Amino acid sequence: MYFFTALTPILAIFVLLLLAKRPAGEVMPIAFLITALLAYFVWQVPIDIILASTIQGGFAAFDILYIVFAAVFLLNTLKVSGALDHIRQSLLAISPDRRIQAIIIAWLFGSFIEGASGFGTPAVITVPLMVAIGFPPLAAVMMALIIQSTPSTFGAIGTPILIGVDTGLSGVSAVTEHLSAKGQSYTELIAETGRWAGIFHAIIGSFIPFILVLSLTLTFGQQLPLRARWRAAFAAWKFALLAGFAFTLPYLLTALYLGPEFPTLIGGLCGLAIVVTAARKKLFVPGDTWDFANQAHWPGTWSASAELNPSALNDPRLGSREPLSTVAAWTPYVLLALFLVVSRLDFLPFKMWLQSVTVSWPAILGTNIQASSSPLYLPPSSFLLVIAITYFQQKMRLVDIGEAFKVTLPILVKTVVPLGSAVLMAKVFINTGENELALLSMPLVLAEGVSSIAGQSWPFFASIVGATGSFVAGSVTVSNMMFTLFQFGMAVSIQASAAMIIGLQCVGASAGNIICISNIVAAEATVGMLGRESQLIKKLILPTLYYVFFAGVLGILFSII
Repeated sequence: MYFFTALTPILAIFVLLLLAKRPAGEVMPIAFLITALLAYFVWQVPIDIILASTIQGGFAAFDILYIVFAAVFLLNTLKVSGALDHIRQSLLAISPDRRIQAIIIAWLFGSFIEGASGFGTPAVITVPLMVAIGFPPLAAVMMALIIQSTPSTFGAIGTPILIGVDTGLSGVSAVTEHLSAKGQSYTELIAETGRWAGIFHAIIGSFIPFILVLSLTLTFGQQLPLRARWRAAFAAWKFALLAGFAFTLPYLLTALYLGPEFPTLIGGLCGLAIVVTAARKKLFVPGDTWDFANQAHWPGTWSASAELNPSALNDPRLGSREPLSTVAAWTPYVLLALFLVVSRLDFLPFKMWLQSVTVSWPAILGTNIQASSSPLYLPPSSFLLVIAITYFQQKMRLVDIGEAFKVTLPILVKTVVPLGSAVLMAKVFINTGENELALLSMPLVLAEGVSSIAGQSWPFFASIVGATGSFVAGSVTVSNMMFTLFQFGMAVSIQASAAMIIGLQCVGASAGNIICISNIVAAEATVGMLGRESQLIKKLILPTLYYVFFAGVLGILFSII
C-alpha cells in the first residue's frame, strides 16, 4: 500500500502531463498538493515538517529562478547591444548545417557550461543561443535537454558526487564498518564511484551526438519523406561519433586519473577544440547541408507562445549600434565561462569569499530541516557581473539595460508557478521520512519496492532508481543524496561492488535529468514556450530510456565479469 501511495504523485504528473496534456503550471501545483496530503494523512508527517519542507523548497526554487532570470537577462542585453547578431553569424560561419550546429552548441558548449556551473545553466544558455541562429524553439529545448545526461554526473565541478554521494553516505556507521572490513577508505570509495560513473557514461554517452542528430532530422525534417530523414541522420554519423569520442575520451581519462571534479569541464574544452577544427576543415562533415523548412511552414507547436525578441528590442533608439567585432560579441560568454570556472576552483580564494555570504534558516519552524542559499556563489551572480561588464565593453546606455530587463521580467513571472511548485513538491516528497509511523521516506519506499523483485539482477534496476530521483527532485545531486545509502545497502546485500552500484545510481540520475520538470520548465522559459511539457516528455522519453536501459545492461555485464 505504501509503495503505491508513494508512487501516486509521480503517476499524477505523468497522467496529467502526458494523457490529459495539461501544462506544468497546472499540473505541478496539483502534484504538490497531492504529495502534501498523502504525507499528512498516510505517512502521518507532522504539519510543521510539511511546512518546513515547503520553506526549504522555496530556497531551492529561488536559486533556480535566479538562474533563469540572469540567463535571459544576459541574452536580451546582448540582443540590444547587437552582439547577438555577430554571435549568430560566427556560429553560422563554422557550418551552416544544423546537425553540426546542434552538436557544437548543445553537446560541447553545453557540456562545458555544465562542467563549470551545473544546475540547469547549460539549457538556459544554449537554448536561446540556438533560437538566435534559426532553430525552432522546440528543437533548441530538445537538444539542450538530451545532453543533460552524460555531462551532469560531473557537473558543477563534480558536485553530484562530491556533495550528493558524500552527503548520502557520510557519518553512517554501517558504511564505515563495511569499508574498514574491506580495507578501503571513504575517500577511495568516492574516487572509485567517479571512475565507474565515467566508464558507464563514456560508453553510453559517446552516441548521444548521433541521438541529437537523429532527433533533429526525424522530428524537424517534415519537408522530407521519412526515409530521407533517416538518410539525413546517418549522413552525419561519422561526425557525430567524432564529437562523441572527442568529449568522452578526455572525460573518461580525467575521471580515471584526476578525480570527479573536472571530467565534464575538460571533456567539453577538448571536444570543442577538436570538433570545431574538424568542422572548419570539413572533416567527416556531410556533403549536403541540412536545414529546417522555411519558418513560414513551421507547425505552431515548434514555435514559442511568446516572442523571444519583442519588437521593443529592435527599437532603433536602443543600443549604440556601433560595429562590433566577433571577438567583442563573444567576450561576454567567454567571460562568463571564465568566471564560472575561476569561482569554483578550490585552490583560489574566490570560492571561499563567495560562499561566505550565506542566507540560511538552520532549524525551520523548530524542525531538523534546514535551508540555505549562497547568492553570490550561484552561477547567476557571474551572469550579472558579465552584464555589468558588457554595459561598458559594448558602450551601451541605461535605457538599453532597462529595456532588456523589462522584457525579461514577464518570462520570470510565468516560470514561478510551474517551476516553484515542482521544487516544493520534491522537498515534501523527500522529507516524508520524518513521520510518526517510523516509515521510510517515499523515495526509499519506492526503491525498496523495486528491489524486492530485483534480487541479484539489481545492477539492471539501479539506474532506474537514480532516474526516478532526479525526475522528481529535479537534480542529480539530490537524487544521489536520497538514494546513495540505499544503493550501498543493495550492493552489500548482493555482494556487488558498492562503487559500481553507486556509479549506476549517478548515471541513472543523470539520465532522469533529461525529463525532469524543473529542467524542462527552465529551458522553455528562456524562449517563451511554457506549457509544452507533455509534448517534450513524449519526445524525450526515448533518449532517457536508451540511457537507463544500456546503463542496466552494462551493470549486469560488469557485475558478472
